[in-house]
Amino acid sequence: MNFLKSFLASILGTVVAFIFMGIVFFMAIAGIASAFGSEETIKVDIRENSILELDLDLSVLDNVAATQEFEQVLGLGNDVLKFNNVIAAIKKAAKDENIKGIDLQSQFPSMGWSQAQSIRKALNEFKAEGKFIYSYGDYYSQKGYYLASVSDSIFLNPLGGMEFKGLAAEVLYYKDFQDKYGFKMEVVRHGKYKSAVEPYLESEMSVANRTQIQSLLNSIWGTVSEEIETSRSLSAAKLKSIAEELTASLPENAMEVGLIDGVIYESDYDAKLKTALGLEEDNKIRKADLNQLTGGNGLYKKGVRERIAVIYAQGPVLYGEGTEYIIGQEVFLDAIQDAVDNRRVKAIVLRIDSPGGSALSSDIIWNALMKAKEKKPLVVSMGNVAASGGYYLAVAGDEIYANDLTITGSIGVFATVLNAKQFTESIGINAQHVMTHKNALGFSLFEAPSGEFRASIKEGIEHVYETFKERVAEGRNMTMEEVETIAQGRVWTGKQALENGLVDGLGGLEQALEAAARLAELEEYNITSYPKIDPEFDDFLSVMGPFGSIQEQLMENYPKEIQAFLTSLTQKTERPGIEIRLPYTVEIK
Repeated sequence: MNFLKSFLASILGTVVAFIFMGIVFFMAIAGIASAFGSEETIKVDIRENSILELDLDLSVLDNVAATQEFEQVLGLGNDVLKFNNVIAAIKKAAKDENIKGIDLQSQFPSMGWSQAQSIRKALNEFKAEGKFIYSYGDYYSQKGYYLASVSDSIFLNPLGGMEFKGLAAEVLYYKDFQDKYGFKMEVVRHGKYKSAVEPYLESEMSVANRTQIQSLLNSIWGTVSEEIETSRSLSAAKLKSIAEELTASLPENAMEVGLIDGVIYESDYDAKLKTALGLEEDNKIRKADLNQLTGGNGLYKKGVRERIAVIYAQGPVLYGEGTEYIIGQEVFLDAIQDAVDNRRVKAIVLRIDSPGGSALSSDIIWNALMKAKEKKPLVVSMGNVAASGGYYLAVAGDEIYANDLTITGSIGVFATVLNAKQFTESIGINAQHVMTHKNALGFSLFEAPSGEFRASIKEGIEHVYETFKERVAEGRNMTMEEVETIAQGRVWTGKQALENGLVDGLGGLEQALEAAARLAELEEYNITSYPKIDPEFDDFLSVMGPFGSIQEQLMENYPKEIQAFLTSLTQKTERPGIEIRLPYTVEIK
């Protein structure tokens, strides 16, 4: 018995010791992670005659969660680039006398078109300093080539290829599936362009939906092709012919039509870089990376106390707490108030990358932003998407900036309620109900919505739609009639939004920061980021656990629209289905 007690005590002591050591280990690693994310720049010497190695074939996010930075420090998970750090690194490299050029990799960039345009503009400014950019790829996706086209020279693997075909959008329609299997999405909407729900109602695309998607694609392609034409000295007619006839698929053909400059192997590409740097064949290329240039926050200026707060509103708008990747009112109300209360913060920039979502959460956050701008200037920077609920937040700004390729607008409302009555009856399930009043059941998966229930939802939708238009009219100094002409759920590019009066100017986060500094009368400033979400200890444990990332890995394999749907199932909602969200989920290819 004594032996058993001693044995158990020994095991318990060992477990406690491991837990204590684990806590110390996690605290140490968390300290390292926070050092990487600190506002002060870590000074790293860059050797003379170096080249910046810029790998854009990684996920680029406006904001990165602390646990994700923690994973990267430990070498776990996928590498992620913070968008603002990429821009900062390119700008610092342009001014660094020791950096002579950039070795750009952009075969399959995982970023939005708006982010790609901002990075491409920064690369153009780098070249304007008299420095070179070379690119090499085994295969270029269309977005990858758009980024690479800014280069002085582009090289492609002899057995590689490239994609240059114009833009296309594909939308799936479910009406026939619903009719066949008995699952029906009951829909209530407002606005003829609010076509997020159209696939549940029709078997084919409506004229209104086709019109807006075609307009969107034409606007994006117009900007993309114009920039490629300028960089590659090609005519619009030539570029159109290449895309329509697919004459650049093979490396030799791509070189013949002028899209690339050489067909070589990577070992020969290294020789090209050496020549550009003025090195001999046996010399070694000195390379710098993004972290060497940015350290923590690449925009930090030592000794400058004034700050501009950048609040990152990234992901769908859902009712509830919120995270770095979900816009929920609880986290964002705290972030807004913290920025207002911080005496060093003189202005606020709201960076939006969101397709929208919960109408209630959007209005709660909008109200907080309106109160914040009574205390400090508020400027909005739109990223890849600032549509519907995302644009609802934007109209609180004193000034709004979007890139040419930003998707925005979508001023409209819809609601969906799932009805599985036909399906359940077909497999022998018959729901029975007992009620005190005829509409007491409200929503049920097993019954079609009653006329009164549908009317109630429609009343709510019309109220939200009118409120949305009022917010836009107030924020953009328009009449309700003027708002109606550009509303009804239609989406626009940033370039179109400027013409329609939905935004004040074209530009990225940098232009929004400059506007905020101007409104706050700041000559110099540093940036502080919100929301500041401190990870819990169990968050670190989930990262380290053997199954910690399985859920995330599985989720990454789903299409983006499925990811958003599955995420929304776990969130609290204020009322079934009422949303102000982008009118369709579609990847532009």
